[in-house]
Amino acid sequence: MSPIIKRRGEEFTLPSKYLLFILTIVCTALIVITFNTNLFTGPLNSFAGVFVVPFQKGITSVSTSIKETTDKLSSITKLLEENEKLKEQVDELTIANTNLEQEKYELTELRTLYELDAQYEEYKKTGARIIAKDAGNWYYSFVIDKGSDDGIQVDMNVIAGGGLVGRVIDVGPDWAKVQSIIADNSSVSGMVLSSSDNLIVSGDLEKYRNGYISFSKLVDDVDRVKIGDKIVTSNISDKYLPGILIGYISTIDDDSNNLTKSGTITPAVDFEHMNEVLVLLELKNNGGK
Repeated sequence: MSPIIKRRGEEFTLPSKYLLFILTIVCTALIVITFNTNLFTGPLNSFAGVFVVPFQKGITSVSTSIKETTDKLSSITKLLEENEKLKEQVDELTIANTNLEQEKYELTELRTLYELDAQYEEYKKTGARIIAKDAGNWYYSFVIDKGSDDGIQVDMNVIAGGGLVGRVIDVGPDWAKVQSIIADNSSVSGMVLSSSDNLIVSGDLEKYRNGYISFSKLVDDVDRVKIGDKIVTSNISDKYLPGILIGYISTIDDDSNNLTKSGTITPAVDFEHMNEVLVLLELKNNGGK
């Protein structure tokens, strides 16, 4: 073999495996000397106290810091896991609370319908749920989940809340379309309950923005009709059964002919919030005229 010749200008490097081998031998020798001799009890002991002990303290400090950091990270991880679990519990409770509120609202509405059912007990009726409505905030036209298979026919009256909602205008096997009394083309023959005076109640979506519909052709020469009087469907109505509450008089004005009066009515039904209705399974005059 030719000898390894170090060229001028080249830096001498010791392979890492040799360096590791040398350090291992040195450490082993120091361990043996420490346990079998008193070499480090004298000046070397002072050397160890000056250099080795601070080094050990540094290592201990670093180890402690690393442990604290690890513990903090572990605590943060646990807190994040607990936070996720709490979020899930909050979501579950929110859903449960929403369901309870919905059930409470439906129970209140069903109780109102039950009371309304008792109020008009002379009429056979069936409950129905609203499943669709025309665009807008108000239920001036909507579809229910009952139809001809349930005995519903065109012109049957629909009630909810405090009184009259409208009438059925179209029917399918398992659905029916209802036009409410607030629709612009709606017209109902009404009567002032306190005086038996007749009038015409007309739908008016523009007025209903303020919560009113219109009435006209009221003949009241002796001013018996007052604000707050109840208006119900009259006996002479061709499509509506008699005695169903429509609403309450809000304003009264004399017409220009000085013979009749007109004004506004606050409907008994909230046409902005409806889910359930009752359909009266009876037609006026056996089908109307």
